[in-house]
Amino acid sequence: MQKLPHMKNALLAALVLLTTVSPGSAALAASETMPPEPLDTRALSAVSSRFHELMDLANHHDIDAIRKMFWQSPSALLVAKSAIPSEGNWAGFWGGKAIEQKLRDIAASGPVVLEPDFSKLKIVGLTHEVAESYAPMTITVSYAGQSGTPRPFLMIINWIKIGQEWKIAAEIILPVPPASPGKH
Repeated sequence: MQKLPHMKNALLAALVLLTTVSPGSAALAASETMPPEPLDTRALSAVSSRFHELMDLANHHDIDAIRKMFWQSPSALLVAKSAIPSEGNWAGFWGGKAIEQKLRDIAASGPVVLEPDFSKLKIVGLTHEVAESYAPMTITVSYAGQSGTPRPFLMIINWIKIGQEWKIAAEIILPVPPASPGKH
């Protein structure tokens, strides 16, 4: 009976050895199960350039040029602050006409300044024709009761490749709520 604990330890050690995968084997197994990145560095760079262009156009209130950056589809989406209480505080605006009108309303409200943290811009390929960008930023705007003071936001954009050009399929602008007191 005294040998039983030793046998138990030996069995446990054998199980650990059988289930342990070396780092090289783990990388090989992961590469076999993980699909390759669908976009190469050139495509990711093109989306990054489009994001930088969008920020420049937004800060110059060039709504006509921004409108051309959007996918011309009823499925194109802009999520932004609403000025109409029945729409809720933030709402989705679908299709080219609604998006253009929302952008014009925001631009007409006064100064709008977008200051993205480009060091945190992240772009990933979802498919060969779809990418997503994420960037924290500070936005200064007076639209729909906003104070006109810089506030933190997140901008998430889904990009779709139409021909040779990357277009905005969905732009989601989310306000970052203030941190709770004592929490970081």
